[in-house]
Amino acid sequence: MVNPQTEFTIESSSLRVSAPIPGGERVHAIDLVDRRILIVDDEEGLRNLYAEWLSDRYDCQTAASADEALEYLARQPCALVISDMMMPGRNGVELLREITTRYPDTAFIMVSGVDRPQRVRDALRVGAFDYLIKPCELDVLTLSVEHALERRALQRTARIYKTDLERQNVELAKSKAELERLQAQLVQSEKMASLGQLAAGVAHELNNPAGFIYGNMDILAGYLKRLEILFDAWDNIKLAGEYPASLDAIETKINYTTMRRELSLILADCREGAERICDVVKNLRLFSRLDEAEFKSIDINEGISSTLRLLSQYYSAGSIMLEKHYGDLPLVDCYASQLNQVWMNLLVNAAQAVGDSGKVTIQTKLEGDRIVVMIADDGGGISDEQISKIFDPFFTTKPVGVGTGLGLSTSYGIIEKHCGAISVQSKLGQGTIFTVRIPVRQTTL
Repeated sequence: MVNPQTEFTIESSSLRVSAPIPGGERVHAIDLVDRRILIVDDEEGLRNLYAEWLSDRYDCQTAASADEALEYLARQPCALVISDMMMPGRNGVELLREITTRYPDTAFIMVSGVDRPQRVRDALRVGAFDYLIKPCELDVLTLSVEHALERRALQRTARIYKTDLERQNVELAKSKAELERLQAQLVQSEKMASLGQLAAGVAHELNNPAGFIYGNMDILAGYLKRLEILFDAWDNIKLAGEYPASLDAIETKINYTTMRRELSLILADCREGAERICDVVKNLRLFSRLDEAEFKSIDINEGISSTLRLLSQYYSAGSIMLEKHYGDLPLVDCYASQLNQVWMNLLVNAAQAVGDSGKVTIQTKLEGDRIVVMIADDGGGISDEQISKIFDPFFTTKPVGVGTGLGLSTSYGIIEKHCGAISVQSKLGQGTIFTVRIPVRQTTL
C-alpha cells in the first residue's frame, strides 16, 4: 500500500513533477533534455544494441544517417549524440561539424571501426568528447557517456557562472558610476552650501554701503543739476565781460571747461557702478536663499516665454535665430520668480555666446515625473578646463566687466532647492547645451 506522505520528485529548470512512492525516499532526476541521447549508425542492430543497453538510465533515440539525425535534432534537443564514423551520405565528422556549429550545447562521442591516430585527432579537434573503437565494450560506452554528460554539465554551469559574473560586473560598473556621480553631486552640494553661507555674509556686508552709494547717486545728480544753473550763469557773465580778467587764470588752473563737460559722465559711471554692486548683492542674496518668493503652480512654457519678452534686446533684433519646441507640460509646483531667474540667466548666456549671429534652441518635455528644459546655442562652446568650474560663484568665461559670475551658481542653487538637477554639455566651436530637470510635484520645499 502506498504511503501518501512519501513521494518522488523530477526537477528541471522548467518542470517539477511530484508523485508519491513507497519507502519515504525522494528521487531527484535531471531535466529530460539532459537525459536524451541520440544514437546514429547505419547498422540497425548496433544502434538498437546501444539504445537498449543505455535505456535503463537515459532516454535513447536512434537515427540511421546523419541527415536523419539532424532532422531529429531540429525537432528535439539532445544532451549527447553517439555516432558512427562511416555512414552513407555524410560521415560522422561532417555530422560532428554540423552539430558543433548548430548545437554547441550537445556533446558528441564518435564510434568507429577505423583505428587510426589521425582520425582520432581529427575528431577530437573538431569537438568530439571521445573516440571509441568498434567493437566497443558496453561498459566502456557507459563510462564514456557518463563522463561526456558530466563535462557537458560542468561546461553549462561554467557558462551560467560566466554570464552571471559578467552581469554582476556590468551592474557593479553601473553602481560604481552611479556612486561616483552621487559623490560628485554631494561634493557640489556641500560646496554650494558653504558658498551660500559665505555669499550670505558678503551680501549682508555689501548691502548697506551699496545702498548708501546708490541712494546718494540720486541726491548727487540733483545737486549737479542745481550747479548747472550756477555754471550757466557764470558762463553768461563771462560772455558779457562783467568779471575780472584774473578769473581766467583760475579757470585754466582748475581746468573748468573739461571738468564741467566730464562731470555728468563721471556721475553716470558712478551710477552704473553702483547698479552693478546692487545687482551683485541681489544675486548673492538669491544664491544664498535669503529671498523667498511665492510658491505656486505655474506653466513652465509661459514662464520661459515671459522671460524671452524681457530679453527683447537679444531676441527681437533679428540677429539671433530662436527655435522653440514646447512640449505639453503639466503645471509645476515651484517658486516662479526663482525659476524665471534661471531661464533668464541661461537665455542671456546663450545670446551672449552666439553674439551677433547664431541660433538658440529651447526645448521642453515631460520625462516621467520630471520636467526637462534644454537651452542650446551654437556659439563658441566651453573648454573642458572651464566646464568643471562653470557653476562656481564669480567664475565667468565672459570678458571683465561683462558678467558678475553669479548667474550659473545662482541657477544651480535654485534648481537644487527645487530637488532638481542642472547639467551642461559643451564642445569648443560647436556650442553648449544646458539641461534642467525638476520634479512636477514638490514635497520638501
